[in-house]
Amino acid sequence: MPNDLDDPRTAFAAERTFLAWIRTGLGLMGVGFALARFGLFLREFHASSAAAPQHTGMTVDAGVALVALGVAVNVAAIAHHVRTVRQLRTGTWKSGRVATGAVILAAILALIGIASGIYLLFLH
Repeated sequence: MPNDLDDPRTAFAAERTFLAWIRTGLGLMGVGFALARFGLFLREFHASSAAAPQHTGMTVDAGVALVALGVAVNVAAIAHHVRTVRQLRTGTWKSGRVATGAVILAAILALIGIASGIYLLFLH
């Protein structure tokens, strides 16, 4: 009886999952970079105009934090993929596990979204 873990589609599925995590990390890094650059643009715009200067450091800080989160996601994706491939190779992989990395990332992004919403609500 053939083992499902020996099926090449299983390895391809693990690779697709790895690539999805890489895309997620790159997306976070891209949004973080754009956010940080936008904050710098706002700072320069207010410095060159007669408008009252506004604090735009939060966008730079948030952008840097998102870039760091994207880097952390990519590093975690590498570790998870190596571990999964090793488990598939040795036959110790078990299905039905909760993707704790995905749950943690979703919780962090939800907290960032809530904090951003509260900040924008009181920014007026």
